[in-house]
Amino acid sequence: MQLNIDVSLEYELGPARTALLAIEAAEAEGQTVAESILDIEDASLRRIEGDGGVGHRVWTTFGSQTLRLRYRAKVGVSRSPVHLEGLAATPLPDLPGDKISCLRPSRYCQSDYLASFAEHRFGHLSGGKKIVAIRDWILAEMRYLPGHSDSSTTVLETFASRKGVCRDYAHLMCGLARASHIPARYVSAYGARVDPPDFHAVVEVWLEAGWHLVDPSGMCPADELVLIGVGRDAGDVPFMETPDEARFIAQQVSVTSD
Repeated sequence: MQLNIDVSLEYELGPARTALLAIEAAEAEGQTVAESILDIEDASLRRIEGDGGVGHRVWTTFGSQTLRLRYRAKVGVSRSPVHLEGLAATPLPDLPGDKISCLRPSRYCQSDYLASFAEHRFGHLSGGKKIVAIRDWILAEMRYLPGHSDSSTTVLETFASRKGVCRDYAHLMCGLARASHIPARYVSAYGARVDPPDFHAVVEVWLEAGWHLVDPSGMCPADELVLIGVGRDAGDVPFMETPDEARFIAQQVSVTSD
């Protein structure tokens, strides 16, 4: 499957006239970037590697205080659907060192506070069966409600309210997986079925020596997602970071499939 991505952003920047962008599709297992064009008016660019070696980010310095950007890409997705139920969890002493941070609490994902609930609700399961049960519980319990949460909302607030958007669903999935001793990381992505169209958030879990995509919002199957970057939570992979305030003017994200 090929996904066609078209993103336009327009923001008024603060005096620093600098932004760190994470919007370009990553070259990663299961996806191949056939075309990637980033047009930014009056700007100088410097690319750096993304967290976990996935994708990259772009330091952008502007000659004016207005960011005007268009990003277009064509990405072939060859990732096959995986039946998570048949995958085993890696014993904790056998985990690679770079996966340990994906077991720990983070700023927006205080997984340690969810440990008692995770043990009570999912403790009888293991590995992929536990992950599927967590995903299904989130789908049943959560209500997708734009505007209910914001960029400061934590997983504890989401767990209490049972409302939010894909960011909140992903934090809850990461939190319950980590509380169950399964490494999980937050993933920024594109998906053709995202409604309303926007940047998307999903999760990768570490099972049987590999990362496996899970969309706890239920919008996009793993074989229809394009990864941008990964991190511990949304604080690690925003589509744009600025050292001072940026004022929204316009934004559009379009993802279609061939």
